[in-house]
Amino acid sequence: MKQSFGARTLLYPHPVLVIGSYDADGRPDAMTAAWGGICSSDPPSVAVSVQKQRHTYANMMATKAFTISIPSSEQVREADYFGIVSGKETDKFADTGLTPVPSDLVNAPYVGEFPVVLECLLSRTVEIGVHTQFIGEILDVKIDESVLADDGKPDCSRIAPFAYDSFRRQYVGMGAVLAPAFSAGLAFRK
Repeated sequence: MKQSFGARTLLYPHPVLVIGSYDADGRPDAMTAAWGGICSSDPPSVAVSVQKQRHTYANMMATKAFTISIPSSEQVREADYFGIVSGKETDKFADTGLTPVPSDLVNAPYVGEFPVVLECLLSRTVEIGVHTQFIGEILDVKIDESVLADDGKPDCSRIAPFAYDSFRRQYVGMGAVLAPAFSAGLAFRK
């Protein structure tokens, strides 16, 4: 039997995404968000939802660009910090000792120490309740060589991404490989 918990912002997993942007003075800023994910394969696009009162909202509206940096589980404290203080009041990069790196392709910085980066050009916004969903076309994905496997592809266990549990308000690690995609289910084919 299932127990009802009502309408909630609950999805497993919520990815932990760090949105990079520049403010009106050209200062790098970053904000952690868990409301986001891939939303199109052609063109490759990602969507992140941000409330209007956030500093990042104004930054993204002004520059029409953003990055998404995906932290490793070793960087959970830094990622959490980016989500609990405002860039209006503090330099999050200086506080954490992390490096803002200017994107090669868009007017936004990314977190140099985080293993995966998406460079995005804002393609549209959608108003949804108290959030605005920013849809960005992914112009490039940069991945640290240290998290690539011998075949040259990213290794999720080396990246060690983590997720946000919105019900318990905690971060959780990703587990082991369970099965190969697009083939495990073939066992049911007759």
